[in-house]
Amino acid sequence: MTNNFELVGIKPTPRKETVQKEKWYKGKPVFSGVLLALIAAGCLLGGLLMTEDSAALNLQNCGLPPNGEFLFGTDTMGRDIFSMIWLGGRVSLFIGISSTIISTITAIVFGALSGSAPVWADTILMRLTEILFSVPEPLLVIFIQAVLGEANVFSLSFVIGVTGWMSMAKIIRTEVRQLRGSEYVIASKCMGGGFFHILKKHLAPNFISSIMFMAVMNIRNGIMVEATLSFMGIGLPVEVISWGSMLSLSEKALLSNAWWMIVIPGAFLVATLMCITSLGNDLRKSMNRGQGYF
Repeated sequence: MTNNFELVGIKPTPRKETVQKEKWYKGKPVFSGVLLALIAAGCLLGGLLMTEDSAALNLQNCGLPPNGEFLFGTDTMGRDIFSMIWLGGRVSLFIGISSTIISTITAIVFGALSGSAPVWADTILMRLTEILFSVPEPLLVIFIQAVLGEANVFSLSFVIGVTGWMSMAKIIRTEVRQLRGSEYVIASKCMGGGFFHILKKHLAPNFISSIMFMAVMNIRNGIMVEATLSFMGIGLPVEVISWGSMLSLSEKALLSNAWWMIVIPGAFLVATLMCITSLGNDLRKSMNRGQGYF
């Protein structure tokens, strides 16, 4: 016989259920982060890892496969590929990061200026942005670099930076148009705050999280554009070691069956790009969750 009576005022003691906290690294690209950190550390501390002088030409050791003395083999000019990997990675990462800084600053200033401007000025600035955006970035980079002259690390970083800001500027412009009517922005204008003061104190802190994903992906794009141009022979010269300039010797490597000249630099380049892409996608998902989209 079942007891259908219930004692009023006495709540049954709930069962204690063990709640397992979700581990912080669950669903995070930990492997990509660790691998990228190792590659970046190797490039920064390349002087400690280099077994040979990366710029030294030794015609007696041309095209040697990986061995005990040359861990990654040598290229067609007798240079040690293992040492070149770390020095070239330093150059490629520098170009990616410095070009991203230039493009981000340009996008913030241009996008905020367009978003704060009157309708007619905003229209002109956005039409200019769309015209530049319609031109393929590599073609624009080649044109500007041809005007500047022979490519070097700094000129290529500048050219990639000033040609990769358009999409980020359009997002910033949209965010600024939503923020410019806020009370604190209007109050700052009434108190005599200038454009750059309002941008630094009130606008940038509110839209910076929206462009973090694009900034991370711009690092990947900068490395990729430099590698593409150097591979085509119109980027950095061969004597300036980068992952892209190392791949520019692939034609001679294929003719001589020297697979290590292509596979090893290509593997480091692809691994770095994939790690940055994975971290960027995770950052985008985290931002979307924070904004309530998921």
